[in-house]
Amino acid sequence: MDTDLLSLVPKVDFTRRGFVATSLVSGFTLAAGPVVAQTAIVTDTNGLTAGEVKIPVADGRMAAYRAMPAQGNGPFPTILVVQEIFGVHEHIKDICRRLAKVGYLAIAPDLYGRQGDMSKVTDLQGAVAVAAQVPDAQVMSDLDATAAWANGNKGDAGKLGITGFCWGGRIVWLYAAHNPSLKAAVAWYGRVTGPSNDKTPKHPLDMVQQMKAPVLGLYGGADQGISVDSVHQMEAAMKAAGKTAAFHIYEGAPHAFNADYRPSYRKEAAEDGWTRMLAWFKQYGVA
Repeated sequence: MDTDLLSLVPKVDFTRRGFVATSLVSGFTLAAGPVVAQTAIVTDTNGLTAGEVKIPVADGRMAAYRAMPAQGNGPFPTILVVQEIFGVHEHIKDICRRLAKVGYLAIAPDLYGRQGDMSKVTDLQGAVAVAAQVPDAQVMSDLDATAAWANGNKGDAGKLGITGFCWGGRIVWLYAAHNPSLKAAVAWYGRVTGPSNDKTPKHPLDMVQQMKAPVLGLYGGADQGISVDSVHQMEAAMKAAGKTAAFHIYEGAPHAFNADYRPSYRKEAAEDGWTRMLAWFKQYGVA
C-alpha cells in the first residue's frame, strides 16, 4: 500500500474495537421499496473481476464491493463509489460494474457496517435511523482506507476520483474537502447544508474554503428534500472562494433521478448526468 495514502487513515477510536464486517446486502435492499424491474439496469460481469472484498480499517475489517477490468495488470484509475442511504445493495454494485466496463477500478465500501445491517432494514425510516448514527469522521477514515486498499490492489493512487448518491452525495463534498490526493468528485443530489450535531458537525457549505478537488454537482429541480436555493448558494460560495466546481440542475427531476430501480428514475437526466460525470473525471485527470 502507498504510505502517503496510509498516512491519511487516522487512528480513530470508533467505540467498536475489533469491528468485523458482515456481508453486503444481496439484491436490492427492502428499505428502498418495490423494485421497478422495467427500468432497473443490470450490468453483467463479462470481462470484469467483480465481487465482495474486505478492507482493513482503523478498528477492524470492512466489506466493500469492487469491480474492475479482468484484463490487464493495471494500475486502473480508481473511483470510490459512495452508497445512497440504502447502503451497498444491487444498484450501487451495478454502478461499480458500469464504471469498470469503461476501465475503472470502482469500489463501494459498506460505510454503515458498524451501525447496522442493512439487509435487516425494511423501510426508509429504518435506513435514516442507521445513517444518523454514522459519524462523518468515521466515513472519511473508511474512505481513506478504501483508497489505500485500492492502491495496493491494482488501483492507481494518482488517478483517484469519487462519486456518490443521496447520502453519498453529501459525503462526496466532504471528501473533496478532506483528501488532497483526490483528483475529481461528482456529487449526485447530495445535501449541502443541514442541522449539525456531534456526528455531522459540518456540512459542505461550511467547508467551501477547504475544497481540494474539482466537484461536479448534479441535482433535481423538483427535489423535495434539497432546495434549488441551497444548490445556488453552494455554487455562489464555491465561485467566491475561487474553487473549481460545476452544477447542473435537471428541471422537473426529483430526488434520486439516477436510481433506475425506483419510480424516481428519470432516464434522460440519468443518462445525461452519467455522461457529464465521465467527462468530468476525464477532464480532471482521473481517466
